[in-house]
Amino acid sequence: MAKELKFVMLLDCYGDLLTQHQKNIMELYYCEDLSLAEIGSPLGITRQAVRDIIKRTENILLNYEEKLRFAERLTKMRECFGKILETAGQIENENIRNIITDEINNGLDLL
Repeated sequence: MAKELKFVMLLDCYGDLLTQHQKNIMELYYCEDLSLAEIGSPLGITRQAVRDIIKRTENILLNYEEKLRFAERLTKMRECFGKILETAGQIENENIRNIITDEINNGLDLL
């Protein structure tokens, strides 16, 4: 998994456990793809301060994942649902296929 994608997923899983300041900076950096200067300027902090916050917060997110493994399990669940959905497409009975497909999609929406 690409580093950026990994941290976007970790932020999605554990972002509510961060301070609002940490979460905002991480979202601006990873989701909005802003530079350190673009993040720091409106906040009145230096590029180095932004970088330090990002690095510390990355470590916090990695620590949460190391202990909880929620993002890893979430990824595996999505893969399983994908395989089930693919297999369900081979069911000849349209009613059963539609019921299974709908339930799989409901499960994916819950993730």
